[in-house]
Amino acid sequence: MASPPGSRYQQTGFQERVAQARAALESWAANPWRRLALLLIVLLISFSIGGAVGSITGTLAKLDPVGALICVAAIELAIRARGPLIRRGGDALVLQLLDMARIGLLYGLLLDGFKLL
Repeated sequence: MASPPGSRYQQTGFQERVAQARAALESWAANPWRRLALLLIVLLISFSIGGAVGSITGTLAKLDPVGALICVAAIELAIRARGPLIRRGGDALVLQLLDMARIGLLYGLLLDGFKLL
């Protein structure tokens, strides 16, 4: 039997904990300095990951296409995840964190690519 339109399924315990963690992070990052520090940490971590991916795939020359595919897929998924986050409204912390991770990964890959020139 089909469920009536507009009804939602019951949330699992994992979904509830993710929602609680998001709310706790957003309330913790209400302070602008904490928010800026968190965004900077995510940017630097993703920059390091981008540099590491570029270095590892550059060393193992056979994995260049696979590494490029993984990075393009990750960036494309991050771009597609922006739509629901923008429509959700409210605090944009998760959207900002996603954007910082995407920018850091791309910048790390580009910088590592320019090292090879």
